[in-house]
Amino acid sequence: MFDPKTRTKTHSNARLFALYEIIYTLVDFAAAFLFIIGSILFFDEATVTFGTWLFLIGSICFALKPTIRLTREIHYFRIGQVDELAKRAEG
Repeated sequence: MFDPKTRTKTHSNARLFALYEIIYTLVDFAAAFLFIIGSILFFDEATVTFGTWLFLIGSICFALKPTIRLTREIHYFRIGQVDELAKRAEG
């Protein structure tokens, strides 16, 4: 797991890596956007509560980032296991 060579091992691995990177980047942008808007909302007392909620949601997005990476690696691991099982069945 977490072997950088895995991402280019096959065409499907490269596609899978690209998909997870897009998701990771979207979550990263969402977190940054939520923190920026939350910060702006802190300038007005009437919107502080909503700003606090945006900070919480942004924090959850930041927590999703390592979850996405781990999910990707588990996905690669499962693909590798299936390939190994297929090789054993042929031999």
